[in-house]
This record gives sequence, C-alpha cells and structure tokens, in this order.
Amino acid sequence: MADPVSDSLEPLSQESFQELWSIIGTRGDEIWEQNVNLFPELESLQNEAICSSSNVEVLFESPAPVQQHPLPSVSETATTASTVPSTTDYPGELGFELRFQQSSTAKSVTCTYSPSLNKLFCQLAKTCPVQMHVSAPPPPGAVVRATAVYKKSEHVAEVVKRCPHHERTPENNEGHVPPGHLIRIEGNQLARYQEDQRTRRQSVLVPYEPPQLGSTCTTVLYNYMCNSSCIGGMNRRPILTIITLETSDGRLLGRRCFEVRVCACPGRDLKSDEENSRKQLEKAGSKASAGGTKRSFKEVSLPAPGSSKRNRASAGSDEDTFTLQVHGRERYEMLRRINESLELKDLVPQSEQEKYRERLHRNGSRKERGGLAPKRGKKLLIKEDKSNSD
Repeated sequence: MADPVSDSLEPLSQESFQELWSIIGTRGDEIWEQNVNLFPELESLQNEAICSSSNVEVLFESPAPVQQHPLPSVSETATTASTVPSTTDYPGELGFELRFQQSSTAKSVTCTYSPSLNKLFCQLAKTCPVQMHVSAPPPPGAVVRATAVYKKSEHVAEVVKRCPHHERTPENNEGHVPPGHLIRIEGNQLARYQEDQRTRRQSVLVPYEPPQLGSTCTTVLYNYMCNSSCIGGMNRRPILTIITLETSDGRLLGRRCFEVRVCACPGRDLKSDEENSRKQLEKAGSKASAGGTKRSFKEVSLPAPGSSKRNRASAGSDEDTFTLQVHGRERYEMLRRINESLELKDLVPQSEQEKYRERLHRNGSRKERGGLAPKRGKKLLIKEDKSNSD
C-alpha cells in the first residue's frame, strides 16, 4: 500500500535537502520525534543526492563535528608561516649542504654558479641542477622545499611572484603547475606547489630521494620562470632561494640559501659581477689603508677660484694640512719641489729673503750679459766700463 505521506512530498533538490538537513542538525531530537515518518524518505534522498552529484568531495554536514579529510602528510605552514623567512645557513645535525656544477663564463652556457658570490646565474625556464648532500640519511618521509625571497631588507616583506606577462602567456604554462609560481621542479611528478594561506608565500617541495649507488648527492632540477628584469615581477630586485630539508611533519633539518639572477647571458653576467666585486674589494682595501696613514690629516675643502679673501681665510688657517691627489710622476716631483721651496721660505727670516732676492737678481743680470758674444774678436763695450780713448 502506498504511503500517503510519501505521495504528498515533492522531489527535493540537493539544495533543499541540504537546507532541511541543516535544520534537522540544529534542532536535534525534536525534529526527529515530530517527523519520524519522514526518516526513510530523507535517507533515500540523501543517498540519491550523493550518487548524482558531479563533485564527489561535497559531503553533507552532520550534527556532530566529524573530520571528513585526513591531515596532509606534509605541513603546509611549517616553513612558510613566518612573515620573514630566515636566510641564515643551517647545516643541522645531518650536515645539509648544496653543491653546484663547475662555473663557466661561456656565452652558450644556460646555467652557471659563482662560488665567490654564492650566486646562481641561469636563463628563463632552463634546467638548474642543484645537488644536495647530507652526512647521515634523514628520517623517512623527509622533503626538500624551495622558497624565493627578496634579498634587500626594503623588499623582503613582499612575495616573489612571476610578472603578469609570463603568468598569462601560454608559453611555459602547460600542465597542472600554478602559473604564478616562480620556482618549478623539472622531471618529478611528485612535486607539490603550495601557497601559505596567511603570508601568501609560494614554495615547491619534493620527497627526499637517497643518493643512487656510487653517488653521494641527490640532484633536484629547478626552473626559474621569470627574468630578474621583468617589470611587474622581480623588477631588477635581487632574490634569494631558500632550500630547506624538512621532516614529514614540517620539522626543520637543514637550511641553505643562495642568490639567483635570471638573465639572457649567464656567463657574461657572472664574469661582470665577479669583476665588479673584485674592484669593490680593492677599493675598500685601499680606502682602509689610506685611512690608516692619513688619519691625522684634517680634510678641508678648497675654496673655489675667484672667491673673496674672507672666504679663503675662513676655509682654514696656516696650521691646517691639506692633501692633493696628483696623476703622474712628473707632476708629483714638480709640485713636491715647489712645496719644499715654500717650506724653506717659511724657515728663512724676511731680511735674509731680501738678500737672497738681490743675489738672484745680480746673478740673473750677469747671465744675460754673458750671453752676448762679441763679433770678430772685438771687445764688447759696456756702459759702466770706460774705453782706452777716454
């Protein structure tokens, strides 16, 4: 016999059933006692809605708080939860360290590393092998995470992302990888791309693989998907890559950092940066040595030509000591002699100076007279001398 209550009910949609189910969950046993005859219909409608739903992950809320999904095996906020991630190297108990291929300055190289600068130079979307070495095997389930941060303190709070152009273009955006992530992993289907819900920092991690037989390092292939000069992205701001070794529950085992520059010609830029760094070190060393020898000198700016005597007098007294940089040995010797002459002048009294001036004047007059030679053996008559006829 047909149930009159069931015949009087119209078919319920999934939304109507969810609304009714939430009402049932809030009112509890009172609803069930008043509508005990509806229970078989509700159960059948629930099963029907679950089976017909296209999204199998949509579950109906029950009155009791039941956990529907298990916790992820890797903590998504263990490393990226901090607003400013640490960039200090930490080898840890396992002696975690990174190794790179031999550096090269050839124009055709797509990835090279400078040990003196601790800086990786690479092209966009090219393979960057990074070798990871540990002195002891990590615990099972360990992962390797890579995160990019800005190097300078004024930019470190910002999140490093790709520029809008490379993020939206179809090129290099194939597959399931999120287009906004700067760092990608090549050749590993187990790579996981994460974004912290609070800081919005992005990272990519892969399970740690022990070294193969005959090798001491594990190699991970990274790709950088935006140039350092891209406007709207890094915009010529230097970045650091933080590589961390973590346990399955997010506990830190080791940390290493290195600077990255994504450019069109890695070999040329590596050579240029190393040369600039060498010049800066030499300049700093010369300044330090010069500061030790000239520490007692007082630096006073020289007055501009044509300034008044008052300005010249206020620039410094005779007790001040000045330094002058001269290019060329010849000029230096000339100015040195002039300086010695002036110093000797200060030591000679004024009366003696007048005698020296008269002597120099007489010597100069005699040299001028001696320069006029008589012609054909005749005697040169001088005004002061008297002839024999007189």
